[in-house]
Amino acid sequence: MTEDTALEGEYLPIRSFAEKAYLDYSMYVVLDRALPHIGDGLKPVQRRITYAMSELGLSAASKHKKSARTVGDVIGKFHPHGDSACYEAMVIMAQPFTYRYPIVDGQGNWGSPDDPKSFAAMRYTESRLAPYAATLLAEIALGTVDWAPNFDGTLTEPKVLPARLPNVLLNGGTGIAVGMATDIPPHNLREVVTAARHLLDRPKATLDDLLAYVPAPDFPTGCEIVSSTDELRAIYEAGTGQVRVRAVFERDGQDLVVSALPHHVSGSKILEQIAAQMRAKKLPMVDDLRDESDHESPCRLVISPRSNRVDVDALIAHLCATTDLEKTIRVNLNMIGLDGRPRVRGLREILSEWLVFRRQTVRRRLEHRLTKVEDRLHILDGLLIAYLNIDEVIRIIRTEEAPKPVMMERFGITEVQAEAILNLRLRHLMRLEEMKIRGEQDELARERDWLTGVLGSEARMTKLIREELSADAEKYGDDRRCALAQRPQARALAESDLLPAEPITVVLSELGWIRAAKGHAVEADTLSYKAGDAYLCDVPGRSNQSLVVLDSTGRSYQIAAHKLPSARGQGEPLSGKLNPPPGARFVGLVIGDPEQRVLLGSSAGYGFATRVSELVSRNKSGKTVLTVPKAGAVLAPVPFGSDAQWICVVSSGGRMLAFPLDELPELARGKGNKLMTLKAGETLVGWAALGPAQQLRLESGQRHIGLKISDIEASYQGKRAQRGVMLPRGFQRVQRIVTVDA
Repeated sequence: MTEDTALEGEYLPIRSFAEKAYLDYSMYVVLDRALPHIGDGLKPVQRRITYAMSELGLSAASKHKKSARTVGDVIGKFHPHGDSACYEAMVIMAQPFTYRYPIVDGQGNWGSPDDPKSFAAMRYTESRLAPYAATLLAEIALGTVDWAPNFDGTLTEPKVLPARLPNVLLNGGTGIAVGMATDIPPHNLREVVTAARHLLDRPKATLDDLLAYVPAPDFPTGCEIVSSTDELRAIYEAGTGQVRVRAVFERDGQDLVVSALPHHVSGSKILEQIAAQMRAKKLPMVDDLRDESDHESPCRLVISPRSNRVDVDALIAHLCATTDLEKTIRVNLNMIGLDGRPRVRGLREILSEWLVFRRQTVRRRLEHRLTKVEDRLHILDGLLIAYLNIDEVIRIIRTEEAPKPVMMERFGITEVQAEAILNLRLRHLMRLEEMKIRGEQDELARERDWLTGVLGSEARMTKLIREELSADAEKYGDDRRCALAQRPQARALAESDLLPAEPITVVLSELGWIRAAKGHAVEADTLSYKAGDAYLCDVPGRSNQSLVVLDSTGRSYQIAAHKLPSARGQGEPLSGKLNPPPGARFVGLVIGDPEQRVLLGSSAGYGFATRVSELVSRNKSGKTVLTVPKAGAVLAPVPFGSDAQWICVVSSGGRMLAFPLDELPELARGKGNKLMTLKAGETLVGWAALGPAQQLRLESGQRHIGLKISDIEASYQGKRAQRGVMLPRGFQRVQRIVTVDA
């Protein structure tokens, strides 16, 4: 063999070496660090902590011991990793706001819901196992588990604890492996056990049958689960999804009280998020914010609305949308199965596989006990022979150098029986001992028959498992903490909803300067204007409404009314806020709610009705809403109320036509329909929409006239697009048309 041939097996391509090394590492992380086992629901470090504490005698009935003692045992005997990581895993198992059913009973500072990582060092805290840990450890010495050598081969540790309950669903857990992760939410013990019992009795039960008992996760903090039934079903069917949880709100007089928070949400963080909005003036409807949490009420955050007119439901929806008062929790039911492979499973598959594990565990326990019983009966048979022949036994022991084989031959007993006879104490040779042996034989014989019967009957085995599940549920179970609620989708309030609705009057000048005066009783034409400028129009509204500006090309623009300059000055030019086409000038204003109806038209005699929502544009360049015919000009927009019945139009020829509002179409944009027939050279000078409680005011120079609906119906009524009727002498050059209250 040459030297090259001898070294050939030591060389590997770097690709093959890296692939094998990475796969080995990833499998180690998946199986030995990150994912829980479906049997006991524990990761290796959690299993080792639980087992090490039981070996230290730290049961629920014992005294607490320093946590450092437990951590030292764990990392020294079973888990050769960092002590801080091991202690942090132990802390999580002890936190009642993290684990639904804590496994460790801690004494000292083990963190708080506001800051789960604020726990004290392990040299200060003390711990022992919680009562619930008995469901994981009670059967560990009964031949129910496989054992494996520890990291240095000097000790053995259980591969999986013999859990009496499906802990993988009860406490859940999170973990990040290589290429996969797990996020299992906690569930209610009684609900899960009821579902397991149902599946035990009816192996063909469907997912919907099980969801009748396990409708949703049950988090330890007691929040509301607001995911729909269909969403929850999809999660439990596929094993993945998201659960929406929301804080619990209560009313205390006018105050709004948060009495429970979503899982892993800090109350102090919630207060910071709400306070930040208050400082930014984004919550004008909230007057005060307090934290009244104490020992009696671990979570009590008080939000005081500014007045009783605040829409509390809208406020809750806004807070849930903008803070962690509503949260989405990821669900990924990924775990290691009985075959040793990680996989995402649905609810039915998890319970079915766990019941297989439980059946195997119970069978091993019974078989182990049956072996013990049979061994003891075998020994008792030998002891009974000895008592019946006590004198001969004593003679053999006194005279023979090797009494064991002599007794085996003389009485036909086994070596185990002979050894038991030789180990008898003299005090046990009295007459009453024979009666005790016969009584123990009868008792063990009955137990043997029972064990044999259960092991030989699947029905009796199922009944035993069901009874044990019920007993544990009765002992360790509690009521559901998270209520299922159908809540509206969380929606942040619009900026306009957060603004105070103060009355304002927006004033526009001929040169396009705009300003807003407080109140509605404003004489806009008496305000001061720049040299060469003058009053054009004004509209009343509120500061939280959208302002729409119309220009001479038929384009509309949107401006936030609360951002307009004060009327104490002469305003600001609209050209600095908007980008109108070259040569365009602004001709009118509209302010109102999105459903406010508006008349749009041109002097060419065409127009239509629309709504403010159709005029709104976020673009600074606006959008075209009115098509203006050649030689036509844009008329100022005219808002009108829901009670309007008549449209009145006036031409430059001194004619007026009134026709029903129903004859005018409602469009989003366009040229519109013909309003009135005009002669060559005539234009439309104005129009208005008239309601039953209004009258039409026509102004011509210093003169004005008021027309009631009855006057209009009698003298000017017609169909749309007609010529109209001549107005009285002196009003054939109308300059302004407005509606006023009758």
